[in-house]
Amino acid sequence: MSFINTEIKPFNATAFHNGEFIQVSDADLKGKWAIVFFYPADFTFVCPTELGDLADHYEELQKRGVEVYSVSTDTHFTHKAWHDSSDTIGKIRYPMIGDPTGTITNNFGVMREGQGLADRATFLIDPEGVIQAMEITAEGIGRDASELVRKVKAAQYVRANPGEVCPAKWEEGEDTLAPSLDLVGKI
Repeated sequence: MSFINTEIKPFNATAFHNGEFIQVSDADLKGKWAIVFFYPADFTFVCPTELGDLADHYEELQKRGVEVYSVSTDTHFTHKAWHDSSDTIGKIRYPMIGDPTGTITNNFGVMREGQGLADRATFLIDPEGVIQAMEITAEGIGRDASELVRKVKAAQYVRANPGEVCPAKWEEGEDTLAPSLDLVGKI
């Protein structure tokens, strides 16, 4: 089932963020662009490479008005322990949400049935709380934060320029398309 163009569902959870435990809810994701970045578990193998890659792009995302939230079904205590013990995870400055009840993971439809773990899934949410992009990959396939940044730029461009769309591999500053009858069969 596609979640594209649907509003996020309510949730309230505890996150580890900048040395503290904080409360995060669906209301915190509204009013700005947000990325919800699900991963299976702390202290694993592909997950830290993805979270570290995202940490390396966090400043760029922040400059674009995007907040990042990583989510796993681990607790916020486990996130703190991982943050404190791993150099890769230690560079994370975005909130790491604990979802031990699976509420958020189930809200986004990415809970692995019978396992209690989230799939590798990324959701890009606009300031109204509406999902504009999503990606789900299999266990062994890590995601690329630079491609996520490109998608953020495209989504923000399309929102700011109604009537225009971004073609494949579009990069900021390149030509876009204005769908019309005149373009049919000419691309």
